[in-house]
Amino acid sequence: MKLQQILIDNREEEEIVFSSSNFSSKKANLVLAFGEREFLETLSPYKRLKELYPEAHIITCSTSGQISNSNIVENNIVSTAIEFEKSTIKIAEIDLLKNNDIQELGLIVRKELLNKDLKSILVISEGSFVNGTELVNELGKQTNHNIPIFGGLAGDNVKFQKTLVGLNEDAKEGKIVIVGFYGNEINFSFGCEGGWSDFGPEREVTLSEKNVLYKIGDRYALDIYKGYLGKYADELPGSALYFPLSMKESKDSPSVVRTILSIDEKTKSMTFAGNIPQGSFIRLMKGNFDKLIDASYNAATESFSNHPREPELALIVSCVGRKVVLGNRVDEEFEVVKEVSGNTLLCGFYSYGEISPLTNQKSCELHNQTMAILTISED
Repeated sequence: MKLQQILIDNREEEEIVFSSSNFSSKKANLVLAFGEREFLETLSPYKRLKELYPEAHIITCSTSGQISNSNIVENNIVSTAIEFEKSTIKIAEIDLLKNNDIQELGLIVRKELLNKDLKSILVISEGSFVNGTELVNELGKQTNHNIPIFGGLAGDNVKFQKTLVGLNEDAKEGKIVIVGFYGNEINFSFGCEGGWSDFGPEREVTLSEKNVLYKIGDRYALDIYKGYLGKYADELPGSALYFPLSMKESKDSPSVVRTILSIDEKTKSMTFAGNIPQGSFIRLMKGNFDKLIDASYNAATESFSNHPREPELALIVSCVGRKVVLGNRVDEEFEVVKEVSGNTLLCGFYSYGEISPLTNQKSCELHNQTMAILTISED
């Protein structure tokens, strides 16, 4: 595997951050380009990226902040080009604005990507219309939960207006892109942790519909949530990034974190980035700076320590909520990953949702408010 990472600024000037020896831009197979939504709309970088990497599939994605090999980046596009020397890739996509049936994506994946050599799947999804839980469940069903799946939902800083994804064109609304990786020489490992602390009692969800939560016990969900938030209640829905929910589908299930996307004062409901099934159990959560940073370190350690050799590339997907809560300390989240990563090239973005396997499992989950890391190498 050979790699090159560049930054593109608003004057369309390019800075090479990293380049493998003997890297040839004409041999790159895949380019991952991350940038803020308004920046992507203004710059329209696809044409230039195609000039640089004429044979590559080019995926662009809007974010809530970019991660380069050197630091967390704003107001620049971070583009990472990959030449797989011993492995192959295939790519499928769907436009939710034209076809919002997530099962159709599953059928496309089964038809175009599934074969005995498939080793892993990368998902880059728009983050405005998709139900992340349904997306993950459909991909898991089509792969019999035997293929590790990783990725994230596109972001739009903290504006939540629209998100963009593009495959071999400039990024647009509604797109989901799926990359399949093939061959016996490619290696993957994963890490994913949150670091949030539960508080308050565990409560049962008594009325919900997919990702919309109406009642907890015998009370309206929004009333309970506002009661716990106190002074922060007046700042909803933005303040919800500070107080996500921990959700378990049953008493014995592992917990996942759910971020609130919006509230409805009329129905006193809350809409989340993933499903909150009726009969599941939830608790409120709050952030502690040191625990959040420690969790990022643990996610990196998990991914790197489980890799069969030193990885060549690490793709990091961290939640916008972590960035908001950490504030001026957000660089520390990057620094602890860099501490673990050694000579591995880093890239990634801040998202509206993270997709990653659970520890020691191939089946994946939609996560919120986590740091998720995928490490890749070729033998």
